[in-house]
Amino acid sequence: MNTAIRDRRVRRAAAVVVTTGALLTSGALGMAPAQAATKPTIAAKGGYAMNNATGKSLYTKASDTRLSTGSTTKIMTAKVVLAQPNLNLDAKVTIQMAYSDYIVSKNASSARLIVGDKVTVRQLLYGLMLPSGCDAAYALADKFGSGSTRAARVKSFIAKMNTTAKDLGLTNTRFDSFDGIGNGSNYSTPRDLTKLASNAMKNSTFRTIVKTKSYTAKTTTKTGSTRTMSPWTNTNGLLGSYSGTIGVKTGSGPEAKYCLVFAATRNGKTVIGTVLASTSIAARESDAKKIMTYGFAV
Repeated sequence: MNTAIRDRRVRRAAAVVVTTGALLTSGALGMAPAQAATKPTIAAKGGYAMNNATGKSLYTKASDTRLSTGSTTKIMTAKVVLAQPNLNLDAKVTIQMAYSDYIVSKNASSARLIVGDKVTVRQLLYGLMLPSGCDAAYALADKFGSGSTRAARVKSFIAKMNTTAKDLGLTNTRFDSFDGIGNGSNYSTPRDLTKLASNAMKNSTFRTIVKTKSYTAKTTTKTGSTRTMSPWTNTNGLLGSYSGTIGVKTGSGPEAKYCLVFAATRNGKTVIGTVLASTSIAARESDAKKIMTYGFAV
């Protein structure tokens, strides 16, 4: 081979190596690795979040520790109602004095239902999930339990709640009330409640209700006239403060402290989770926001 030609090829090859090396070096210097998302610290005793589509865990803190659930219990109340065969959401339920007496005796959250009014099952579900009405919960348990007495019907409804929990594999969950005002044995875990909420969200009626900020029911009075109720406002503050929020349910109480089951969708990804026993309403919302933001990042 001609010496001049060979020398030119050698120089050209060397130039390519030098140029490639320079590019690799500048790339290594100019493209720092992405900052890993930092697992947040929350005020709640327990927390959990997962990718709703895959079930992959995204965040855990004492996620299998049994804790009081407060009104997040009402997710199961709604689930049991919506699973009834041949459910007629427009069927009417007459509000009984017992429901009113119950919320007074328990100083419980209320949908302010009026004794004697006829309220549809659909309206009761809104009253259950938005203002967290324990009167609505009682009415639904009385309607969909079985037995000849109100006490028997309520007992059978709670049994349905526990059967459903067992069927869903929620091994750390037990209900002894229809509304979360427990009698000593009402508990779940952040992981179990998240799984329950994920399952409940498969129902289109449930999804519609829990993402609704405000709802006004028109009920039928004893005399047959129409009563327009004061609007029910959703107690879930995330609906107005965290982009993409689609639910789910708040809870609180002396033992439960402040609880929140939450879900949001961003860019096609849904993060769903739970915090139990947080320190305030503001703290449970802050906890949920931190967990979801982390969940979207990992």
